[in-house]
Amino acid sequence: MNYKIENCKDGDADYIIDRLVEYNLSRVPAEQETLFDTLDKKITDDAGKIIAGCIAKMYCWNVAYIDTLWVDSEYRGKGVGARLLSEIEESAKAKGCYLIHLDTFDFQAKEFYEKQGYVVFGVLDDCPKGHCRYFLKKVISTL
Repeated sequence: MNYKIENCKDGDADYIIDRLVEYNLSRVPAEQETLFDTLDKKITDDAGKIIAGCIAKMYCWNVAYIDTLWVDSEYRGKGVGARLLSEIEESAKAKGCYLIHLDTFDFQAKEFYEKQGYVVFGVLDDCPKGHCRYFLKKVISTL
């Protein structure tokens, strides 16, 4: 068999993702109407400046993934991140989500997430070198 490996071009990544999703759904049917439901939220100050934000997605099995949660350094330690995370969890729960997962590094917010009820289920050592990447989850509903 002859084949060649190439860099992806426009649209190739979407095609590949679509094929994987198609396969996954052939093995485990979707539990929600929309395969991917955006949960993104932001917090702004009185001037409209973004001071915190969360990029999150609920995917086809009523599970959410938090990709990014950021709080401006001036607002850290003041409950802004906890409020934002709580809003994401409530939005997800209202859409039928029962489980949220995320990852964070040892130099980021592991303790913050643990205070919010998340538990570590995996650790990737030496990522980046000399550090750890933690994988956390939280059951938000027992539907």
